[in-house]
Formats: sequence, C-alpha cells, structure tokens
Amino acid sequence: MLGRMIEFRIDRRSGVSTYVQIIQQVKQAMRLGLLGPGDRLPTAREVVEATAVNPNTVLKAYRELERDGLVEARRGVGTFVTRSLASELTAVEAPLRRDLEDWMSRAKSGGLAVEAVDAVYVAVRDEHFHVEGPNAS
Repeated sequence: MLGRMIEFRIDRRSGVSTYVQIIQQVKQAMRLGLLGPGDRLPTAREVVEATAVNPNTVLKAYRELERDGLVEARRGVGTFVTRSLASELTAVEAPLRRDLEDWMSRAKSGGLAVEAVDAVYVAVRDEHFHVEGPNAS
C-alpha cells in the first residue's frame, strides 16, 4: 500500500541520535500497524525537507533497517517495508490501546504534566516487566 506515509519527528534535545530516532519511529509505526509490507518510506529528500536532517543520516537509518530485514531499497523507486511487526494487541484499534488512550486522557484532564505521565508509565512498566539496566532498582 503506497498511501500510508510516516512523518518523522526529530527531537534534537533528546540525547538520542537522529538516525536512531528514525529507526525507532519506523519500528514503532510498524508495531502499531501504521506501516506494513509494501508501504513506501519517505525518500531521503522528503525526510530532509521535512526535518532538516542530513541526507546521510536518513540513509544510515534506512540501511540499518534494511540490514535488519525490515525494509528493502529498490533503486530508483524507493524504500519499502518488507514485513509486519504489528499484532492484534498493538494495532491502533486494539482494546488495550484504547484503554491506554482513555488513561492518558484522564491523566491530562487531571492536570498531569507529560513528565509525570512518563514517570508513572515507566514505573508501572518496570514493575510489570522487571526491566533490567541502569534505572532498575
């Protein structure tokens, strides 16, 4: 399907390199079912025009996605998604997502700042998934 297109949002203050942000956003869109097999990623030129990042940065991200077997570059045509990472549980219409959207709406209307929402989410996620690493207790 060529109709769906991802729009990258680059956060230059995040501390995450731009090419990693592009990779993460493509994978997230694939997990959510927003991108699936046959969908074309924006060209490097389109990404550069929309985000003002270096074209080599976009190409580096796309090469890594291709190396991971998630996309395929077709010379002169574009870069296309080759497989799906979506499941019924992660799709945009999934009941769990709707529950989370309801929770986010209540958190926002209750006055929680985005930083507080992130803190609550990470704390609960780590409790349930026993995340290991520098932030684990």
